[in-house]
Amino acid sequence: MDILSTLFQQQSRKIGMIVPSVVVSEKHSDTLEITEHPVEVGAATADHAYKKPSEVVMEVGFAGGGSLLDFASNLTATSLLGLSPQQTYQEILDLQASRIPFDVVTGKRLYSNMLIRALEVTTDKTTENVLSAVLTLREVLISQTQQITVADKTNMKDGASTSAVLNTGNKTTKPPNTSLLQSITSNASSLLGLG
Repeated sequence: MDILSTLFQQQSRKIGMIVPSVVVSEKHSDTLEITEHPVEVGAATADHAYKKPSEVVMEVGFAGGGSLLDFASNLTATSLLGLSPQQTYQEILDLQASRIPFDVVTGKRLYSNMLIRALEVTTDKTTENVLSAVLTLREVLISQTQQITVADKTNMKDGASTSAVLNTGNKTTKPPNTSLLQSITSNASSLLGLG
């Protein structure tokens, strides 16, 4: 590998702005929640299933701490801006506490709008001077609402019944439920000319 590619090689994995020294494993999870009840023939099955937030579990390590600046971590092999394991741990805790969604870059895909759901740090005789952590990151599903303008009900003759029509989705008609006795009496009344 030549010197320029070593100097300017971009890290392929990031958690927000934090670049781990090593990624031991990544476990990706995408789940579709499907209803338990039967779906009527001809009904849209999309109405009976929804996608749950994506989740990724990363086992990462920081040698003498990670770097908050990707470019700076690539300037030298030892990182000019390296932090201690305690400082790196605090940076990750601060990122979790901020509750501000961030991007996560893994070896398989790019995740947007992620938060740290769980952070596990183990310290033993082999990880005393490094930070070894397992991060569970979950996607925040962001929706967009729409606001429409309608006439004020006070400006209408009968506000409740003359309000603007709202989009309430598709409606299907259903025949009224009539009992057998009611059908017989109704038919008999019409035959006898009573009804």
